[in-house]
Amino acid sequence: METTFVLLLLLSPFVGFLSALFFAKNKGNLAGYIGTTAVFVSFVFTVLLFNQVNTTKNPIHIHLFEWMQLVDFKINFSFLLDQLSLLWLLFVTGIGTLIHLYSISYLHDDENRHKYFSYLNLFLFFMILLVIGSNLLILFIGWEGVGLCSYLLIGFWHTNQNYNDAAKKAFIMNRIGDLGFLIGIFILGYVFNTLDFVELKQAVIAGNAYSQLEWVGLATLCLFIGATGKSAQLPLFTWLPDAMAGPTPVSALIHAATMVTAGIFMITRLDFMFDLTPAVQDLMAYVGAFTALLAATIACFQNDIKKVLAYSTVSQLGLMFLALGLGAYQVAVFHVITHAFFKACLFLGSGSVIHGMHGEQDIRNMGGLRHKMKTTHITFAISTLAISGIPPLAGFFSKDEILLVAFHENTLLWIIAAIASILTAYYMFRLLFLTFYGTFRGTEKQAKELCESDGFITFPLVVLAVLAAVGGAISIPGNSWLENYLKPVLSQATEAHHLDATTLTLMATAVVGALIGLGIAFFKFIKREEVPMTDDRIIGFTSLIYDKYKIDEIYDFIIVKPINLLGSFGKNVIEPNLSKMIFSVDAITDSLGNQGKKLHNGNLGFYLFAFVFGLCATVYYLFFIR
Repeated sequence: METTFVLLLLLSPFVGFLSALFFAKNKGNLAGYIGTTAVFVSFVFTVLLFNQVNTTKNPIHIHLFEWMQLVDFKINFSFLLDQLSLLWLLFVTGIGTLIHLYSISYLHDDENRHKYFSYLNLFLFFMILLVIGSNLLILFIGWEGVGLCSYLLIGFWHTNQNYNDAAKKAFIMNRIGDLGFLIGIFILGYVFNTLDFVELKQAVIAGNAYSQLEWVGLATLCLFIGATGKSAQLPLFTWLPDAMAGPTPVSALIHAATMVTAGIFMITRLDFMFDLTPAVQDLMAYVGAFTALLAATIACFQNDIKKVLAYSTVSQLGLMFLALGLGAYQVAVFHVITHAFFKACLFLGSGSVIHGMHGEQDIRNMGGLRHKMKTTHITFAISTLAISGIPPLAGFFSKDEILLVAFHENTLLWIIAAIASILTAYYMFRLLFLTFYGTFRGTEKQAKELCESDGFITFPLVVLAVLAAVGGAISIPGNSWLENYLKPVLSQATEAHHLDATTLTLMATAVVGALIGLGIAFFKFIKREEVPMTDDRIIGFTSLIYDKYKIDEIYDFIIVKPINLLGSFGKNVIEPNLSKMIFSVDAITDSLGNQGKKLHNGNLGFYLFAFVFGLCATVYYLFFIR
């Protein structure tokens, strides 16, 4: 029964992928209904398996077959559904269902929506495979699969070359990280002679890793590099903002709740391995903290509604990596969950705004939308309060836990995270006020046609807004359900934070910081009714931040241009000279051939002479020289 449930959970989106792709073309919303139903089926079986594991406290192991064996190195194709994987599946399939439902209306006029829903289903199939795989090799298949599907979905509107470039950028930058991930897998296979998660953990508990800590450290460093690519951390984060080229529901699914959290999942799954290498953990914490701060500063000056949310995602992922680096894996998972709720709601809310504004994404051309889009406004406002850390919404609890851990472990990292959190409140309320408050700054045509989105779009917004409001209840200081739930899968439980004087002081400080960010945004964009400058008027340091600190230009100068110069040198210098050398050999051969052709003149006497001469030479060689 368990095997059947797990296979139905995994294969339902794959069947949806095939059905939507081959049987739903030019059939209206059939592809949307197929895709939504397929993911909902996975969600139902996830709930059933979650309840079973939560009741029995025993993980589910499903062995399908022996995949490969080299001497005593064996890899099975099997699945592991424990507390961590099932928790991940709940929000992956649950939010995935809502996003599929939302997409039915959002892409109802697109002639290729059957491809869109098939790609979306295929993405969910690979994400589920990534989460339930019992070893690193199966996880890697899912890891690469979601990378492929993200390429297809980001470049879905492929008639726009900029969108194609964004898809290629995402694919290539992820390949850089994936190479590191693959090297890490090879090293762990070499050191432990297994890639199975349970066997790896048993080997570490038995002390088999301590004799080769250098190799283990190199492996965890490579795995972290893989995570920086997939989860958009310094220096491999620039692909994610450009990935906003895809349809908005894609941004909500891939860049809020699933793909970008794969790095956090992988590190949490191998927490026992990273605990052996504190230097890599320290690097992870600092990279996460600086990523959070850097992305937050960039978000403060963006004017594209989706770009603001994209850099916000990078910043929040940085806070999750900060928690991972400090060994607070449960706290990182907590923020992954709450972030999935409010960021998916924000992305879908931005999609509702773009849908209502007929493609407009510049918040400088919006304003006053709360009067015409009441549901979108309320849900967007709730999620903005949540991500800003305003109590008692979900983001307050998860972000507060990260700040508490940082304060007790590293004061510098706490300061960086606190500043990033203040900036989060500022840029999110800046986005909220410029979009929904003040006077409308768009065209008269947009004003006349502006209206609330239909139920397919607003229903997911309401559900996600409710989750963003109450989701923090799963881990309240002093009474954390999540901490107790994850204890069986985490090698070292995070120290619980009780409501003592220090904790209350830090919580109050975090709230004051969020209110400061809110207050600055309110003063600038409500009281003074400021509107960001047009692009041609942005100068100085503000221009540097607006242009993302010229990081893409730096990469272009350091990496892209030298490679292009090397390619040009090969094309213009090496290839012509090599061709000349090859053609010179060809000319010699051709000349000799032409001379040889002259011997074939059709003269029988000459042929007879050549035959006799050859025969005599052969006899002479055989009898007089040998």
